[in-house]
Amino acid sequence: MSQNEPVVAPEIVDEAAKLRDRVSYLDRQYYVEAKQEVSDLEYDKLLRRLVDLETQYPSLATDDSPTRRLGDAPVDHLVSVPHNVPMLSIDNTYSRDELQAYFERTEKLAAEVGWDGGPVRYVMEYKIDGVAGSVRYENGQMVLGLTRGNGVVGDDITHNVRTIRDLPLSLQSDDPPAVLEVRGEIYMTGEDLTELNLRQVAEGLEPYKNTRNVTAGTIRLLDPTIAASRSLRFFCHGTGQVDGLVSRTHMAFLDEVRSLGIPSTPDVRLFATADEAMTAVAQMETEMPDLPFEVDGIVFKVDDFELRDKLGMRSKSPRWLIAYKFERYEAETTLRDISVQVGKTGAITPVAHLDPVDIAGTTVSRASLHNADEIDRLDVRIGDVVMVEKAGKIIPKVVRVEKHRRADASTGRLRKWKFPDRCPQCETELVRDPGGVYVRCPSPVCPAQLKQRLMYFGSRPGMDIDGLGEEVVDLLLQNDLVATYSDLYRLQQPQVADLVWPRKRKGKDGEQIEVVFGERNAAKLIEGIDRSRSRGLARVLSSLTIRHVGPRVAKVITQHYETLDKILAASVDELESIHEVGHRIAESVHEFCQSADGIATLRSLESVGVKMTEEVRVIEASGDDPVVQKKFVLTGTLPNWTRDQAKEAIERRGGRVSSSVSTSTDYLVAGAKAGSKRTKAEKLGITVLDEAALRKLLE
Repeated sequence: MSQNEPVVAPEIVDEAAKLRDRVSYLDRQYYVEAKQEVSDLEYDKLLRRLVDLETQYPSLATDDSPTRRLGDAPVDHLVSVPHNVPMLSIDNTYSRDELQAYFERTEKLAAEVGWDGGPVRYVMEYKIDGVAGSVRYENGQMVLGLTRGNGVVGDDITHNVRTIRDLPLSLQSDDPPAVLEVRGEIYMTGEDLTELNLRQVAEGLEPYKNTRNVTAGTIRLLDPTIAASRSLRFFCHGTGQVDGLVSRTHMAFLDEVRSLGIPSTPDVRLFATADEAMTAVAQMETEMPDLPFEVDGIVFKVDDFELRDKLGMRSKSPRWLIAYKFERYEAETTLRDISVQVGKTGAITPVAHLDPVDIAGTTVSRASLHNADEIDRLDVRIGDVVMVEKAGKIIPKVVRVEKHRRADASTGRLRKWKFPDRCPQCETELVRDPGGVYVRCPSPVCPAQLKQRLMYFGSRPGMDIDGLGEEVVDLLLQNDLVATYSDLYRLQQPQVADLVWPRKRKGKDGEQIEVVFGERNAAKLIEGIDRSRSRGLARVLSSLTIRHVGPRVAKVITQHYETLDKILAASVDELESIHEVGHRIAESVHEFCQSADGIATLRSLESVGVKMTEEVRVIEASGDDPVVQKKFVLTGTLPNWTRDQAKEAIERRGGRVSSSVSTSTDYLVAGAKAGSKRTKAEKLGITVLDEAALRKLLE
């Protein structure tokens, strides 16, 4: 206590202690647990009262007080400090083939070093597009924050790291590790950048272009009050020097640091095999997650720490991890309208209609806004200037609203966009998923859902009905010929042939002539529908838009329950006991199969001659079997088989089909225009088969 400080009454000491605990708790709930227990106004009042008390009574201010996040005095300059454990770089790749090679290389090396801990398991994490940092705790207290620097020496940024609200100043433990050095990514959300740019423009300053650049500049500032105003955040994904952790795997480590109050990269997934990991990559490339922070790839790591030690390091990077990066492209444009689409599960998806803009060589005029929560988070409004991004040259996404551009008269009064409360197609009142983010139309007879479901039912992943495209589905619906899946199998060639397209063509004299569907098109459609009757139970299940059930899950389930009656009789627990079928999938299948609509759909398909059984094959490999457990890759166009048909034939014989050529590939099946995969296979000495040779091999 200073000589001029008044005596602090016990009740004031007690109030300050309770305020510190309360604000620290609310910080953790908001920044780590993503929960907001009080309003912003109430939080600000609590923090302001604590600031006032510590200002009036300086002796009350502790090193771990939340007020220290508001920034202390500026430092004179940044000091270089050696890392106790080097911060090595990560090998990067943009190639699926190279990623596959990493998995194969890792498993080969694991065998060479004598690993006997079972199959190699991998974890997958988002690669956050921020700035690498290291934070050190000693006996539970934050003592040091460093940049990566050159990997051996980093800059001391402790004064700025202490302002990061989702990092605890004191670990949440009565018995913390003696030393805990966590490595991770310092980053900024797009929403926080939007708010920062509003302040920049209001002060007559230039707005920042992206989150990574402003993070990199902010973390090295000498004045921590500026860093405190910019809402930097941190995700832990690894360790430096540690003394006192008990974890032996990466997944356990993430749980352990979270229990200490340190946020870890969210949605980390564990895979039992490399094949599972590669499948996840394919899904992520086409379904980029809806995240509030920027991601420029995904990182795969070996889960087991002991195996990591055995695999060791290269000169600049560990052998046990790799980053699969997405090329990111972005451009600025104006949002002209927002519409909604009704999906096959009833999900209502808002779509942004944009001034056309070139991104990565393609013209983008539409982008998904995902859901109602995403629109609220972005606060996107018709007329806004927005930043649109394509990751991996695939999915256009609105990542940020340039709110500072609303400042002029023409955009200053933009109205909030209101999510509809009724289905735009059938006027049914919309409902929100319990505990979820999606709003859905619950009507089982919604025409928009029926159209989407019929289209998916006839698609290649579904029943593969040749000729049943979007225009044909529209034509059948407009003429009231189908209202259910089974109605497709009741169609007769004459009634389809006489249908009239809504479009007309010009005659020789310029008159408008009606166009009929025609005998040839009708014959093709009916033939395609008839062929699909024999696809089998797995294809039926994967075609019916049962939530969480795709071709792979359907195949796994029908290898255990090969008839419709057995599936209808299976309980949730019985379904969940199947390998690869989790509780959520089991509940979804069971709910569909016990619902009146589900039972009616399945029995109706059975009644029109659709095959509702699946052939179960148990094939054991022998030493000279040329197919069982062998890895095939398909490329080019086969003369008589589609790729799906060839894949199905290979899997029936016990083979496996992969998407990329590597040293572990046994056969490349090459059709016309095989391209680079054939070239690579020939270089690796892999056997190349045409369709005739494949058929002979399978026999």
